Amino acid sequence: MDTQSYMPVPPGIGMEENYFSLDDILLSHERLPCKTECSFPRLGFLEKSSDTRDIPEGSKMEMPLWLAKGLYEKKRRVLSVELPKVYRGGWRTVFGADPTVVDLHKMGPYYYGLGSQMLHFDSPENPEIAQIVLQTFIGRFRRTMDSSQNAYNEDTSALVERLDCLERSLFKAGQSGLNGFQQWEKGRSSHLTASSLVINYRKRKITDLQA
Repeated sequence: MDTQSYMPVPPGIGMEENYFSLDDILLSHERLPCKTECSFPRLGFLEKSSDTRDIPEGSKMEMPLWLAKGLYEKKRRVLSVELPKVYRGGWRTVFGADPTVVDLHKMGPYYYGLGSQMLHFDSPENPEIAQIVLQTFIGRFRRTMDSSQNAYNEDTSALVERLDCLERSLFKAGQSGLNGFQQWEKGRSSHLTASSLVINYRKRKITDLQA
């Protein structure tokens, strides 16, 4: 019997979110640099560096992703969202040159997820952001999976600590697949058994015949 209290739910793909995923919940709390395009009456207490009653137009502040997405409107300019530095031109050049040398976890544990979410905001740099996020993933994917296959029964902490959360999931999946293959080669893999759904269906069929 499975005693696991929580069954992991995978994150959403691209700009879509899975609200049952812990990774997406944590991603939604990533903070973005924003600028107000209108005043926010009686919300001055939210800005710790200000002692005014309102948040005036043009104020620069950081907001969690979920709040910025909720307030952002293309037609009615309530706030504008600035790019985090890791997605700006200078860092895009670094990723374009050699993405494997970057410590993605240090730059932000949700580099791919947050980069995809930034496409919700209307920006002339969106095509470049989408392209560099995709190129970074492709450029690092093979090395990530090669590392997971060549580090069997070894300490992988130094390898994993530089990976984004998505890459860590891929690394774990690679090692799990390798471990299963090693067990199969040694004849230790578990035997295939019928699903509980099939067994219950057969029992119902027998009961129906007996009736």
